[in-house]
Amino acid sequence: MLRIPKLGFLMLGAAALFFGGLQPAAAKCQLIKATNSASSKALAAKAAHQNAIDNAYALKRQYGWKYVTLRARRVKPDPFWKSVRPVVTPDMLLKPDVVNSKTYSQCWEGVVVPYVCTAGAVACGN
Repeated sequence: MLRIPKLGFLMLGAAALFFGGLQPAAAKCQLIKATNSASSKALAAKAAHQNAIDNAYALKRQYGWKYVTLRARRVKPDPFWKSVRPVVTPDMLLKPDVVNSKTYSQCWEGVVVPYVCTAGAVACGN
């Protein structure tokens, strides 16, 4: 007879932890895509990375967040001269991808500029 109340209490506690853990305290997140170009793959990836960080801090100011965090996220490459190159196909991507804790960058050879990279991240703040 004692098993039923214990089991019910255990299930109630597990449900509270599960559903409570799914929603952080009013944190809001937004996907960021930042594309930039440069004379080398490394410089283009660095510029796209910095552009993503700048966009995250702009979100922080826009929403009045006290903090902002970035997590790397692979996104679809986003060429900015779509009239020249509307899409970047997987065979155009230069390997390896440039990944760190804040951004995930994919690069390709440009048509108008030597190298282009798109950096992706999820910016969260409160």
